[in-house]
Amino acid sequence: MKTAILKTNVQQPGSVLRIIITGGTFDKHYDPLRGELGFANTHLPEILRFSRCSLPVTLQKLQLKDSLHMTSSDRKKILSACSTCSETHIIITHGTDTMTETARVIGEAELSKRIVLTGAMIPYSVIGSDAVFNLGCSITAVQLCEPGTYICMNGRLFPYDQVQKNSMIGTFEALDLNPTNM
Repeated sequence: MKTAILKTNVQQPGSVLRIIITGGTFDKHYDPLRGELGFANTHLPEILRFSRCSLPVTLQKLQLKDSLHMTSSDRKKILSACSTCSETHIIITHGTDTMTETARVIGEAELSKRIVLTGAMIPYSVIGSDAVFNLGCSITAVQLCEPGTYICMNGRLFPYDQVQKNSMIGTFEALDLNPTNM
């Protein structure tokens, strides 16, 4: 099987999946001159090529931004990209710090599509990254889930309104919707 070279912002023939790129740790790289993490370009074409993904995918780069710097305007652009694209299966790469906020904006719009947000705690470009694992889980999840908005992290798929990031241990977990007092 020959893997196609994917170009960002080019509709792929027969595309059944759209990946909307918004930035976050997933796409950060280490800048040795500045000694910090920053953005240069997305790693998604490389990841899909190396993983030999055979699903026709369209990549749409909206922005490369740390989610802590996202505004309501950025979230509206992401929602618009989801609602106006022809694909009904969508993955959004996003920073983990405010992923649940963006998921809520999209989820409350009640689009008749399958939308999965994912990200990484460690950049793809750094050894030990969870980016490829989370993306692979998301590609499978978006094909199997019911229409709705979800977050896929750490090998788990969560409805957008039933998940939180646990910053103490660096994972996402289900909200305790029925807490008991002891």
